[in-house]
Amino acid sequence: MEIMSIQYRWVASCCGVAMAMLVPWKMLEWAWFKPKRLEKYLRQQGLNGTSYKPLFGDTKAIMTATQLQPMNLSDDIMPRVMPFVHTAIQTYAKYSSYRFFPSTRNKRMEQIDHEVRELIRRMIDDRTIAMEAGETSHDDLLGILLQSNYDEIQKTGNERFGMSIDDIIEECKLFYFAGHETVANLLVWTMVLLSRYPQWQELARDEVFEVFGNDNPDLDRLSRLKTVNMILLEVLRLYPGVSALYRMCTKQNKVAGINLPEGTLVIMPILALHHDQETWGDDATEFNPQRFSNGVAKATSGGQVSYFPFGGGPRICIGQNFAMLEAKIAIVMILQRFSFVLSPAYAHAPQSIITLQPQFGAHLILRKVKDSRP
Repeated sequence: MEIMSIQYRWVASCCGVAMAMLVPWKMLEWAWFKPKRLEKYLRQQGLNGTSYKPLFGDTKAIMTATQLQPMNLSDDIMPRVMPFVHTAIQTYAKYSSYRFFPSTRNKRMEQIDHEVRELIRRMIDDRTIAMEAGETSHDDLLGILLQSNYDEIQKTGNERFGMSIDDIIEECKLFYFAGHETVANLLVWTMVLLSRYPQWQELARDEVFEVFGNDNPDLDRLSRLKTVNMILLEVLRLYPGVSALYRMCTKQNKVAGINLPEGTLVIMPILALHHDQETWGDDATEFNPQRFSNGVAKATSGGQVSYFPFGGGPRICIGQNFAMLEAKIAIVMILQRFSFVLSPAYAHAPQSIITLQPQFGAHLILRKVKDSRP
């Protein structure tokens, strides 16, 4: 018995030593060796960027790189809204790499995802019942929109796009909860720019009265608003709802000729794409709705696909048409009733907090349109 006890203590001691060595090794692998291997792998493919910093990477620099001072209306907003990304592009090229704090997807995040998905499913079901009972209101439009696409997406989504209905619902989560704010921000930036460019404000107002007169806007005639549509497209180019899209590689992928291992976070800076002079011309940072006179496809040099205010591809925002419809109706009713200019108190300070919004608000002076037009 004494021999067995000694052997047991010896085995236990060895296991303890092994565990004591294994835990630090795993931590070292997670915090240093794995990120350094990824850095070397990406650099070998020509993807340069900042050097890896233990634990926090570039997270601190990204989070603290915010300018608090207002800027000139004529200046490019990219250095203010996304200063770290702007510097990286200027320093390393359009394709560059930097590091966030390493993280893992935990059970709490999965539970939150599940709860949000179930909430949206219930809202779809509730609004379908209300629609059948004849109780549909304006606030139910998104629910109807989702329901009308639900069966078709569920049937063909995976076959056509490799996406499940849960993937679609996840993509719609942002629009449902931030959609109203996104449309509101679009209207704010539209009014700011039309205040700075009164000639476009008058062109838009002339078109509105030509199409609607003093009538409230209706769906049939909204499609005839060419100038208003160009203005909204240009506002979304200069001030997109979100500044960047983020996608995590769930498996090995190849993007722009670069092999990306599983777990790599890919960031597409929409704001940088929308302000790129090689794509949009020397006036890329200027307000020029005329660039969309022949549609989005012909707005860029060489027909490059570089316009993503609502994302793109199979995961494009399902609510984009709804958002544009809301924005057109609102701007028509505003232009019919008011002219507006920037207040002397207005401070131009765009900032990105989920959506792109004015940091100090938008101070505008509204005046009633004196003479209604026939």
